[in-house]
Amino acid sequence: MTYHLAIGDRAYSSWSLRAWLLFDRFGIECRITLLDFAQGSVPAQLTNFTPARTVPALRLPEGGVIAESLAIAEELASRHPDLGLWPAEPSARASARALAAEMHSGFAALRAECPMNLRTGYRGFQPSETVGADVRRIEDLWSHARPAHCQKGPWLCGDYSIADAFFAPVAARIAGYALQVGPEAQAYVAAHLADPSFRRWRAMGLARGAVLPRYAKDNHTAAWPGPAPLPARATGTGTPENDLCPYSGKPAAHLLELGDRTFGFCNAFCRDKTVADPEAWSAFMEIFGRE
Repeated sequence: MTYHLAIGDRAYSSWSLRAWLLFDRFGIECRITLLDFAQGSVPAQLTNFTPARTVPALRLPEGGVIAESLAIAEELASRHPDLGLWPAEPSARASARALAAEMHSGFAALRAECPMNLRTGYRGFQPSETVGADVRRIEDLWSHARPAHCQKGPWLCGDYSIADAFFAPVAARIAGYALQVGPEAQAYVAAHLADPSFRRWRAMGLARGAVLPRYAKDNHTAAWPGPAPLPARATGTGTPENDLCPYSGKPAAHLLELGDRTFGFCNAFCRDKTVADPEAWSAFMEIFGRE
């Protein structure tokens, strides 16, 4: 029996993003149940994950259920000490834990006024003073952590850790609402937007899930500020270069066109998540790279 993770809509559920990134980034296998934020309350959809009432919720291999992203992160770190979910060096580990804990419990204004929305970017958003104070505190935390613990690479305390997964939704908010931060913070935000795991999550969010008006803001929308995807599109005609889906190995029947080439997938979701961001998927890029 493996882990079973219940998550919310990928475009909007920042708490779910934190937990899922740990599984994807550290190569921990899990089964996914996707809740539909457009269909009833979250607790009503979590009856198979009692006593959880929020997402993410994790069923452990032996059957118990835990909720809350920080509890999930700590449990995974305890069960997989060889994977380095927390930094190995003691002072870096302590800092990473403090960063994740403050992110888990703080920044209420930023959360309330800037809900995560990976479907679009906004321009012209005017943050309140309390949001501005949250952003300045976040910049202070980042600017302290990186010089103290990060000798190379873009992450906060050395290699990618739980602390970075917890700040991924913050990076999405700063980018999506075009909040003003300094060059170092902007570079850290850009590292998240370019991270393959983050790109896969966002691509799946674009491929499945309704546009929910309650997350929209009355501001001008703009293109998502992350890396521009290759110009793929779904098509109903053509002969695919591949006979089998690059993800499942099943017969390819749903088609994608990229340039003058056509590729096949076993179902519409496999195709659509690839259309959303082809370069996020190494299995697809392996066949795309073949001439």
